[in-house]
Amino acid sequence: MSIPANFRILPLRDADIEPVCALAREIWLQHYPGIITVAQIEYMLAQRYSPDAIRMQLQAGEAWWDKLEVDGELCGFASYEHGVEAHTMKLDKLYVHQLFRGKGYGAALMEHVAKAAERQDMDTLYLQVNKYNHGSVAAYLRTGFRVAKTVKVDIGNGFFMDDYVMEKNVRREAKMRERCT
Repeated sequence: MSIPANFRILPLRDADIEPVCALAREIWLQHYPGIITVAQIEYMLAQRYSPDAIRMQLQAGEAWWDKLEVDGELCGFASYEHGVEAHTMKLDKLYVHQLFRGKGYGAALMEHVAKAAERQDMDTLYLQVNKYNHGSVAAYLRTGFRVAKTVKVDIGNGFFMDDYVMEKNVRREAKMRERCT
């Protein structure tokens, strides 16, 4: 699949934070009912997508946030950070608006994050995804991830994340690309 050339992936600026929060809300309310309850969606949005929470992450340098624009319109984003273990990077968030899915933009965001991991000398890129989020699990498998383990995490208020931890080796991929060029 060829990705249209009319997109850009750029670092999130302060002026982008509120639009990203609004986009996250729209995506979550379209995508997650049926996978988790609306009450859990609202709880997780409040935890993860308040402008203050994102600003704190950016100011502390604890995470990188990038936005995806197509024809100048915000239509997706990714957030990633150093992993818990040495030489790992965690892809914490990757979302593309439903009108832009299936066009290669999510894969482009994924490749962008994988390259960031390579530049920082990481070996492994990993993520957590709800195991009942079948479309996203399939997309991650298509981009080279594998299921490493399952986890059930208590996130408070009686809610749990019932996830797969998926990972891929980014260092090996970089070396393989070098050999092919």
